[in-house]
Amino acid sequence: MAMDRVTPPDRAPAGRAPLTPPTGERGGDPLPPPVGGVLWSVAGDVRALLMLPAALTLQVAHPAIGAGVDDHSVFRTDPWGRGERSLRSLQLWIYGGDGAAREGRRLRELHRTIQGADAHGRRYHALTPAYYSWVHATGFPVYHHGLGLLARPLTDAQERQLYAEWLQVGRILGIHDRDMPQTIEEFWPYYRKVLAEEIEATAVVRELLDTDLPLPAPDRGPLPLRLALRVLWPALRRPFLRLRAFLTVGLMPPDAREAIGLEWTDAQERTLRRSARVVRAVVPVLPERLRYLPLARKAREAARRAAR
Repeated sequence: MAMDRVTPPDRAPAGRAPLTPPTGERGGDPLPPPVGGVLWSVAGDVRALLMLPAALTLQVAHPAIGAGVDDHSVFRTDPWGRGERSLRSLQLWIYGGDGAAREGRRLRELHRTIQGADAHGRRYHALTPAYYSWVHATGFPVYHHGLGLLARPLTDAQERQLYAEWLQVGRILGIHDRDMPQTIEEFWPYYRKVLAEEIEATAVVRELLDTDLPLPAPDRGPLPLRLALRVLWPALRRPFLRLRAFLTVGLMPPDAREAIGLEWTDAQERTLRRSARVVRAVVPVLPERLRYLPLARKAREAARRAAR
């Protein structure tokens, strides 16, 4: 990905924090990741949309999180609205300025009453630190893997910067530092341990990958587009679901894919890599209004004005 210029962080010894958190606090609230950082460059790029289903599926592969979504989410009755709201929330964490912390507090309040029992009969609460942190943690390995395919692999400095910025986003969401690995060296063993001991093909995972799901036609976007999709949706629904399942499994890190038990063939991998080459060639030359999502585009424009 043609990322904005990132100042490489100083490399730290193994087991030590890689750098000072990229932003401080204002009025007691954690600030978003910095303008011009790695997340600033990649989270608003349209390629991030292709990676989101993999991150969501990895989240709900945890039995507690899958049960919470199964029991409390409107992803079945309002899939497009839920997707739009989730995407806006994610963009606010990074491009929302002073509104980022407010959005983090709103999400914690929203999850305060979400509790129940998972498929194994174990009690869960959405704000249990291990569960809430896992939801956030999944984004990092998915970005790490997806950028290597759809853009270009991160340098060591960018990888460390991305993780430091991801920790900062966690602070916006109210995740305490003690509940997230604080270095790259600590993250990967934690991640592999959750994959080995917790992750499974939950009912929600299977539903998200179902290519015959009774998914309604999109109800967001310009009216002419919505009307056209409503007419064409009977023919488009199944190809769309197949494409979503393909991207979900293909852009999931291979070790996570294996932990969940998802099939992926060599032929599929070749198709994915051919498609990724097209994406890498086309997206960087798109005009900004097509390449970046609306909140990211507005934030970039505001940052340019402030720099004049």
